[in-house]
Amino acid sequence: MPIIKFISRRLGLGVVTLFAVSLLIFLVTQAFPSDPAQAILGRETTPESLDALRQELGLYRPAVTQFSDWLIGILHGDFGKSFVTQMQISEYIAPRVGNSLFLMVVGAFLSVPLSVAIGAFSALRRDRKFDTISSTTSLILAAIPEFVMGTALILFFSTSIFHVLPAITLIDAGAAPWSDPSGVVLPILTLVLAVTPYVSRTMRASMVEILESDYVEMARLKGMSERVVLIRHALPNALGPVFQVIALNLAYLAGGTVIVERLFNYPGIGSALADSVRARDLPVIQFLALMIAGVYVLMNLVADVATVLATPRLRTSLK
Repeated sequence: MPIIKFISRRLGLGVVTLFAVSLLIFLVTQAFPSDPAQAILGRETTPESLDALRQELGLYRPAVTQFSDWLIGILHGDFGKSFVTQMQISEYIAPRVGNSLFLMVVGAFLSVPLSVAIGAFSALRRDRKFDTISSTTSLILAAIPEFVMGTALILFFSTSIFHVLPAITLIDAGAAPWSDPSGVVLPILTLVLAVTPYVSRTMRASMVEILESDYVEMARLKGMSERVVLIRHALPNALGPVFQVIALNLAYLAGGTVIVERLFNYPGIGSALADSVRARDLPVIQFLALMIAGVYVLMNLVADVATVLATPRLRTSLK
């Protein structure tokens, strides 16, 4: 089937991309100016202790051997050990992945339908009051960095203005994120406000273009109701370009939450990556960076397939 061939080609390209990214990640981490052993033992350690720890961590092995062993271990499900905690990375990261996945799913569940609805309604009310207000608001929100957005929310909801929500999350180690429901409101709200403007603006632009197309005009001339025209002809074709933006923003939710998680003291992969960089914990840095890259590749694959399935003219071109 054409769609199977299309997915196979995308999968092959994704595998090549991940290999190139893994090589780049390894080279970048190897080029770090500081010594992981020195970062672990501190400045007051002896040369003998440094040499023994470097031997134990395998830092004296050739770079090619280190890369091949790391990559083979990843393929076999062995992600290695943390230099700092000496825990298996899978055990160390698993709770944090679950916490970040919770933020990602809830943020996507709220932001994607909201942004699609806002964009579609703005296109239907083009150049009217709702369109003007939503377009201006989305432009302003898109220009605000996440840490500024989060800080503003803290000042507004967690200080003397409206002291209704905690400024940081207080989730115990190993506890589920919903164990502190009030603490996750501001991180989720920050992510929703960061994602919604991009998707809604893309949806509006796509919808405006589709509503002005010839086949939509032809459907109207045939006497179809406006509801049928919108649901059967306009929305499926307008969603195609939007899927790409949604996929990129979902990937952002998976890997770009470092600042948000640090700002709200949220124990996810973003905070784990920041801690690992500070401690020069190379295995954790490498695994997290590769995992985030894998999410980007997977989201792009899903977006490509969804775009083809949702757009009639693209489905026809595969036959």
